[in-house]
Amino acid sequence: MRRRVTRKLAVLAVSAAVMSVGAAAPPAARSAGVQKVPVAVGYGGAVASVDADATAAGIEVLRKGGNAVDAAVATAAALGVTEPYSSGIGGGGYFVYYDAKSRTVHTIDGRETAPLTADSQLFVENGKPLAFADAVSSGLSVGTPGTAATWQTALEKWGTRRLGTVLKPAERIARDGFTVDSTFRQQTADNEKRFRYFPDTAKLFLPGGGLPAVGSTFKNPALARTYQELGREGISALYHGDIGEDIVKTVDKPPVDPASGWNARPGKLSAKDLAVYGAKFQAPTKTSYRGLGVYSIAPSSSGGTTVGEALNILERTDLSKASEVQYLHHFIEAGRIAFADRGRWVGDPAYEDVPTRQLLSQRFADSRACLIKDDAVLTSPLAPGDPRHPQPCSSAGKAAPTTYEGDNTTHLTVADRWGNVVSYTLTIEQTGGSAMTVPGRGFLLNNELTDFSFTPANPAVHDPNLPGPSKRPRSSISPTIVLDRQGRPVVALGSPGGATIITTVLQTLTEFLDRHLPLVDAIAAPRASQRNAARTELEPALYNSVLRTQLEAIGHSFTLNPEIGAATGVQRLPGGKWLAAAEKVRRGGGSAMVVDPAP
Repeated sequence: MRRRVTRKLAVLAVSAAVMSVGAAAPPAARSAGVQKVPVAVGYGGAVASVDADATAAGIEVLRKGGNAVDAAVATAAALGVTEPYSSGIGGGGYFVYYDAKSRTVHTIDGRETAPLTADSQLFVENGKPLAFADAVSSGLSVGTPGTAATWQTALEKWGTRRLGTVLKPAERIARDGFTVDSTFRQQTADNEKRFRYFPDTAKLFLPGGGLPAVGSTFKNPALARTYQELGREGISALYHGDIGEDIVKTVDKPPVDPASGWNARPGKLSAKDLAVYGAKFQAPTKTSYRGLGVYSIAPSSSGGTTVGEALNILERTDLSKASEVQYLHHFIEAGRIAFADRGRWVGDPAYEDVPTRQLLSQRFADSRACLIKDDAVLTSPLAPGDPRHPQPCSSAGKAAPTTYEGDNTTHLTVADRWGNVVSYTLTIEQTGGSAMTVPGRGFLLNNELTDFSFTPANPAVHDPNLPGPSKRPRSSISPTIVLDRQGRPVVALGSPGGATIITTVLQTLTEFLDRHLPLVDAIAAPRASQRNAARTELEPALYNSVLRTQLEAIGHSFTLNPEIGAATGVQRLPGGKWLAAAEKVRRGGGSAMVVDPAP
């Protein structure tokens, strides 16, 4: 009965969707207009992303003998064309890679950095923090982009193809165009006012002065030329060359329409900021859960530590036998606790003393898990614990509310014929980023620096997420790979969604590993998100269900969120087979493909 309730709710959320389990990739020729399907099973490798053209770009590279890293970069570059409001070379991200030969997991921190001249007062004006809306659409919000460096770093370390080669499919899509869908049009509409502040953005994304029509072909020849230049000259064109010069000019003197009246505050980015930028190799986080190894990204993202701590909190509860109400209750409370600790302890480890190992210890998790009661609800904002000196059931510290993060980003997941896997989340922060397009270059710049705390979240406690020179703002990105006891992949997944990324990944993992839903159904299941706030967010299928009433009887309070996250994943099956899974409905549905549905 428990699983029937979950499955029924999933059906309510995705009843209009059509699922196909044998979706192979289209031919290697241009793939615009390829139908989206949310699940595919087969051989030779698999790709899942939010967009069919981008997924097909990755499959094209796999078909030509490239590995998972090559295909991941190709998919990401294509998403920079078809998902330009969520990703692109004007942003950054986190790359998690499983090497099948050594059975090890590696990560790259490609997060954007603040300018060398930034300090804790970056977003303070006349003694007061700027309003978020004023900060976003300005040069102040733009961090040094890390995406191109991430691509080159991953290809040089683990790939088999040159950057110029894997950029070709994306270059082709940008030049020839892709078909506008309702999601792209709606995202444009949501940003239309901001886009009109900047003539270059309006010219590109409001063709003919209006919203792009659903079914029309959207072309970006400027981005095609930019990709061609990157492919020919390498990323030095961005970090030491003409593309970088154009980025700096745009940030430091935003090309705003004077008639708009918008105060596009200038940033402080310099050529030196680009020249000294580097994507960072670092060890992944690791959590043991139900005998499996759960690997993710370490700080500067809080994703790995927060998902890992929540899993450790849930470790002592048999979620497979819990009722639906008790499962959701424990999931919500684990998220509340983990976010309380995240806010106090996680920042850029190059500047902050982040207790990563202690946050992921089972001892600390147990000291926090005892706060959870079956018949009562914790009050937010909950005070953090001290991972270095765990005290059972202690919550005597100073609470800090969770800072806002933009709710957009994009995620892709790839596996190849050799068993290598990539889980990669990339972003320009909120939908549309800073709204500033680099003139003549065809890509938007990020607003990642607004992920910093503008002022201390709690003035009485040190805030590890204040701006600083070359500092990386805290992120919630959580690309995850799960291995079995033999070090082989079980599942890999991730999601966009700002701070809801953490709860989306946590819920999808527990739905799959504990509740035993098929991966595509675990991704589709209606979501809840508690981030140490007074109310827990629920998607409509949960908000309008009897489960909400039952949870309210325990003491939970809720608010409606129309859509939380948009996950993708891959699952290893026996005999060299892979399953790729994506959303059935969220963000217009995702796209899963395999190289070949037959052996």
